[in-house]
Amino acid sequence: MKRSATKWLSFVVIIVVLAVAYFYGGNGSQSSSNKTTGTTTGQTITDTTAAISPEVSDDSVLSDDTEQETAQSDNLSSSGVADSSSEGVTAQDGSEEKTDTSPDAAVEKGTDKAAATQETKGETVQQTAGTKTPATSKPQSASAQGTSTAANSSDKDKSSTSSQAATTDKGTDSQASNSSTENKDTDKDKYQTEPVPAGKPEPVEPQNADVDKKKSYTVTLSVMCKTILDHLDQFNKDKLEVLPDDGVIFPATQVTFYEGESVFDVLHREMKKHKIHMEFEMTPLYNSNYIEGINNIYEFDCGELSGWMYRVNEWFPNYGASRYQLKDGDVIEWLYTCDLGRDIGGGQSSAGGDE
Repeated sequence: MKRSATKWLSFVVIIVVLAVAYFYGGNGSQSSSNKTTGTTTGQTITDTTAAISPEVSDDSVLSDDTEQETAQSDNLSSSGVADSSSEGVTAQDGSEEKTDTSPDAAVEKGTDKAAATQETKGETVQQTAGTKTPATSKPQSASAQGTSTAANSSDKDKSSTSSQAATTDKGTDSQASNSSTENKDTDKDKYQTEPVPAGKPEPVEPQNADVDKKKSYTVTLSVMCKTILDHLDQFNKDKLEVLPDDGVIFPATQVTFYEGESVFDVLHREMKKHKIHMEFEMTPLYNSNYIEGINNIYEFDCGELSGWMYRVNEWFPNYGASRYQLKDGDVIEWLYTCDLGRDIGGGQSSAGGDE
């Protein structure tokens, strides 16, 4: 019985040992294998890194230098700098060569790559150095352009100043011309009236007249067209029936007027009172009513220079009848002229009662 128990115990121990040996031995072998493989791989990677590291380091430094110089040269991408990547090293002619980056190839060609990297670095630096001239010249060109712009701006300012000066001169000349014209017309008032002779009444604007019907006075009024009788050959034949035989339309008559009234006011009232035709028109330029026709005898009925004129106290006023303010005892004559007043002694005045 004891011997049987001992056998079973021994058997169990053996099984346990075998199981432990099996599990321990398999993991240990794999671990050892992994360690060996890891060591080999690590060595290979180390060797590969050692072989490639100078290339990458050199290319990184070169890339940084190239980027700085490229930024300074305003992104001149034609500098020929190689792209530092694991795919290959850029050759001098600008083409890319793919390089085998496997660990074995890196270990076998590490020395050659280092030498090639040094050579490529030297060539790339030369190319980059060769591109420094345009990089330096471009800011100079920009500076020159700025100078040119400043010069153009200065020229524009000068041109603008000259233009302003020319405009000022033209304005001055224009003002001088206007001043000269005004000097010629300085003697006239705003209604184109020349200075009134000394001792003659100044014109009074109708809108400023203050008529007082409580104060009445008398003047002598007459309307005549005797000059037509001397120029019947020029007179409108259709108007012969309205032409008085003696040329008197309204004989000299004393009439009443009120203080502040004008020559026109008296004529208008008396013609209407005696039913004698009369036509007139307001002329704003002269601020006076223009007499176009009396008793159906109009301006131009006896030639191009014919029309109606008025005379007060033997003087032909140089302003319109609406602006002549009457005084007591004045003698008013309305006369028809066939020669712009020269045939009635009023050559300096205009027909129609205007200036």
